Amino acid sequence: MKCPICAAPDSRVLDSRPVSDGVSIKRRRECPACGKRFTTYEVVDSVPITVVKKDGTHEFFDERKLQGGIMRAAEKRPVDAAAIASEIVSELNNSLVSEITTKEIGERVMEKLRNLDEVSYVRFASVYREFKDVDTFLEELNSMIRSRRKPPRKGTTKES
Repeated sequence: MKCPICAAPDSRVLDSRPVSDGVSIKRRRECPACGKRFTTYEVVDSVPITVVKKDGTHEFFDERKLQGGIMRAAEKRPVDAAAIASEIVSELNNSLVSEITTKEIGERVMEKLRNLDEVSYVRFASVYREFKDVDTFLEELNSMIRSRRKPPRKGTTKES
C-alpha cells in the first residue's frame, strides 16, 4: 500500500480487525520510509448487479432506491427498512447474480415484509402490484386472512 504522506511504494501492516459492518477490514499501517501511521479499509470487490425494469431497460442496482421503497411502505411502522434492504443486498451478492428483474426484487421485499409487518406488506404490495381498485385490495387482505387461519392438523390435539 502506497503511503499517503510521502508516497513511498510500500507500508507495513501493524494491526487488522473486522469493522462492525462485518464486510470490511480495518488495517493500521506504518510507512517504513517516513514512519507515519495511517488507516486503510479493505472491502470485497463485488460484481455490479443490473436491474431489468418492466419496460426492458437496464440500470445499476441502487440499494438506496430499495430502502426508500421499503421506508415508504413502513412509514410509522416498527420495521427497519435499512436492515431489510441490507439483507436483500447480501442475498443478491451471495447468489452471485449479475442481473435481476424488478419483479424478483419486489417479491423478495414482499416476502420479508409479510413475515415482519402485515400493514407494511399491504402498503408495499398495493404499489408494487398496482392495485387498480378497492376490490383488488380486499382480495389481497382476504388472502392474508385465509393464510392466517390454518386448521389444526389431525392428531395434534391433546385429550384429557
